[in-house]
Amino acid sequence: MAERENLHDLRKRAHDAGIEGNSKMSEPQLREALKRVGKGTDPMMAKQAAKK
Repeated sequence: MAERENLHDLRKRAHDAGIEGNSKMSEPQLREALKRVGKGTDPMMAKQAAKK
């Protein structure tokens, strides 16, 4: 259950960061995208880079 809560938290943080449509992203992809956004990358570009 802790994993679900962690994933839910990551999805909420991604949404708050402007990464739209993150429901199909895996946990590692979400982490990568959030890391990129934290470094100043555009949220949608971070999403695309994390999905590759």
